[in-house]
Amino acid sequence: MNPRTAKHFFEFGRFRVDPAEKVLLADGQPVSLTPKAFETLLALVENSGHILEKDELLKRVWPNTFVEEGTLVQNIATLRKALGEGPDQSSYIETVPRRGYRFSAAVERIEAGAVLEKPQPVVRRRVIALVATGAVLFAAGWLVRERVWPRNGPQGKTVLAVLPFVNLSGDPGEDYFSNGLTEEMITQLGALEPARLGVIARTSAMQYKDTKKDARQIGRELGVDYIMEGSVRREGGRVRITAQLIQTKDQTHLWARTYDRNLRDILSLQSDVAGAIAREIALRLTPASSARLASAAPLDAQAYELYLKGRYSWNKRTKAGFLQAIDYFNQAIARAPNYAKAHAGLADAYALLGSVPNAEISRSEAMPRAKASALRALELDDSLAEAHTSLAFVLMQYEWDWPGAEREFRRALQLNPNYATAHQWYGLWFMAHGRFDEALEEERLAQAADPLSTIIETDTCQFLAYAGREDGAIRHAQRALVLDPGFSLAHLYLAEAYDGKQNYPAALAELQGLDPKDEGTWGISMLSRTYALAGQRDKAEATLQTLLDSAGQRDDLGMVLAQDYAALGKQEPAFAWLEKAYRNHEGGLILLGVLPAFRPLRSDPRFGNLMRAMRLEK
Repeated sequence: MNPRTAKHFFEFGRFRVDPAEKVLLADGQPVSLTPKAFETLLALVENSGHILEKDELLKRVWPNTFVEEGTLVQNIATLRKALGEGPDQSSYIETVPRRGYRFSAAVERIEAGAVLEKPQPVVRRRVIALVATGAVLFAAGWLVRERVWPRNGPQGKTVLAVLPFVNLSGDPGEDYFSNGLTEEMITQLGALEPARLGVIARTSAMQYKDTKKDARQIGRELGVDYIMEGSVRREGGRVRITAQLIQTKDQTHLWARTYDRNLRDILSLQSDVAGAIAREIALRLTPASSARLASAAPLDAQAYELYLKGRYSWNKRTKAGFLQAIDYFNQAIARAPNYAKAHAGLADAYALLGSVPNAEISRSEAMPRAKASALRALELDDSLAEAHTSLAFVLMQYEWDWPGAEREFRRALQLNPNYATAHQWYGLWFMAHGRFDEALEEERLAQAADPLSTIIETDTCQFLAYAGREDGAIRHAQRALVLDPGFSLAHLYLAEAYDGKQNYPAALAELQGLDPKDEGTWGISMLSRTYALAGQRDKAEATLQTLLDSAGQRDDLGMVLAQDYAALGKQEPAFAWLEKAYRNHEGGLILLGVLPAFRPLRSDPRFGNLMRAMRLEK
């Protein structure tokens, strides 16, 4: 046998990895994994004991394809669940903060022809089975406690997965177009009749890119009734799309069609596909949904491509990504001034750019631009839940128009009850008013719609900490750090939860382990505050001075400095910085009434005056 093609296995614990068959076995039984999850596991196992950098893993599992780091995090979370690891366990996969992952268990490589089944005493086999079962039950309980992670929709709801469209152009640089078309179809189908049709999120669907699995297996793994798959080839100004709908229970091909259209008719093409699928699965459309499908107008082809590139950049969720997205959306609007979705994308980009420190566009410029873009999008198409949500965000975070913000959040959720971001930000609205239970319910709904979102998990930690439920906050922070060990906000809110329990050594250990270059001013501020709460006043003041020295001319530090001075018992500078935060309309100011650091200030009449000025006084 040629040694380069000889079959081999990897074994660890009760598991065996078969690279040739691409299967993971546990006690001889197959474990259900997506193709990309298996490739991730194989890479880790083959390099057991060594750190695999995140970039190296991304390049190996998704070669020549841009994939967000969150997709890798989702794969790791999937593997940990499959291997029976709980939130505080790393018996197989070890996280290396800000670097990558290491497979820490002992792995044995077994060549074909060797003894494959290692006899074990009956008692030992039973013990292993019991321990493994306990680990799986622990992991399952950890995932569902205090949250809803439904595999399927409510009873009677049809569930569909749109698999990634295959790029037939032969150019990997065109993947943005096929991936963007996939995402657009998921969005269109998801908004069709959300009370009757559930559509699997893009991150889960993308796990099946280039899969060899059949429809029955995909249906079993995703818990869906139907899958839609297809391919796309773009040549010049024309696009050819082949799509088919498959019923997963018996792999019946219900419908298949090829569309060859001018690229400017891409919106009507998407509507045609969505309508055909609705008819095949006997989905009764409301008159509004039917009218929406019938109203798709021709669109400038280049504007559509620029929009896809804008969303691609915006999804990176970085300052540079927001700026690039703004440029793409503006180019799209220049070509198609009445393109509502491009205006909505521009609103999203400005709203988030205005919420992070940046030297390019100030908050006082970005937020009004976000509002104007959202209003223009809604003037063109009032059915865009994203635009209503962006408008609500600006009204809440910048203008303190609480009734207007609530009206827009409710409208967004009426249009799309499964829109996770609307639930997430509406929860912030409730938290600003001290309505903790309602805030946490919105976060629960956000998690149900987007169960592997690190930021939603972290927001839940924040809300629980502010509500005085520190133990729950700690659990959610730890879950967020399972998803992304380097996520700074999760580390910071975990420290805040420890502060609430007066466990200052644990909080300091969490903060001192962070890189100030990564965590920035907020991390330094929290370190100063924790020193003050722990009674280490000299260290608190020295750390605060470090922050003041590095602040320069920044005008977005009012809230953090006010909290630090309040922790030191210095009310006058605390109120001076709060006044500056008020003048600058800092986003964090909306949580003035619930932030633990400001408890010592609440009896001062100036605090009540500020609450009333923000219309937060009950």
